[in-house]
Amino acid sequence: MAKRFDEAVCLIGGGPLDAGLLARAERLAPVLVAADRGADRLLELGRRPALVIGDMDSISDLAAWQAGPTEVLHLAEQDTTDFEKCLYATEAPLYLALGFTGGRMDHTLAVFHALLARPGKRVVVLGEGEAMTFLPPGRGLRLAARPGMRVSVFPFAETTGILSEGLEWPVAGLTFAPGRQSGTSNRAVAETVALGVDRGGALLILPEAALGTLLAALAAA
Repeated sequence: MAKRFDEAVCLIGGGPLDAGLLARAERLAPVLVAADRGADRLLELGRRPALVIGDMDSISDLAAWQAGPTEVLHLAEQDTTDFEKCLYATEAPLYLALGFTGGRMDHTLAVFHALLARPGKRVVVLGEGEAMTFLPPGRGLRLAARPGMRVSVFPFAETTGILSEGLEWPVAGLTFAPGRQSGTSNRAVAETVALGVDRGGALLILPEAALGTLLAALAAA
C-alpha cells in the first residue's frame, strides 16, 4: 500500500542538487522523499529525508540509513527506475522533483517516461533553470505571465492544441508529434497565457522563475 502524504512532496534524485533551489522547493513542498542516492545528496546539504525509496544499489551506506531516523523502503524489483518507485509507492497532492536532470540523458528521459506511464500524478520537474510538467489533457492551464516569458511545448506523443490565449504563436488547432511538429520557444504576449491539448503527452517547459504561477495553475485545473 502506498504511503500517503497530505502535503506536497519534494522528490530528490541522485543528480546535481542546488541548495538554493532545494530551499525554495521545500517551502512549497515540505515533505522530503529521496530516491536511493538522493538521500546522500540531501545529507551533503545538511538535510535528511522523511523517506528513502529505491532498489538501494547506489546509496552510500544502506545499513546506516536503515539504523537512523529516516524510514527506508527497499524495493528490489528492476522493472522500474527509482523515480518511478517513488511515484507508485507514495500518494501526495503534488510532487516537485529535483536532482533528476543535469546528469545522464537516459536518466532524464526515463523521468518523462515514468510521468507518461502515470498520468494521474501531478509532478513538476525542476532543473537547469526550468520548470516542466505534462499538460493535463482536455482542460488546459491558465497562467499568470509576463510578456516575453518563454513558453515551450514539446510532444512525447501526438496531441492537438485546443486552447491558446496570450501566445505569440497560437497553438490551437496545431497537431504536435515527435519528429513532425513541436511548440518550443513560443513566447507570452500578455499577462495571462492559456493553453491546452486534447490528449496527454505534451510537456510544458517554463522558466524556473514561473514555478509559483505554474503551481497555482495546476491547482486551479
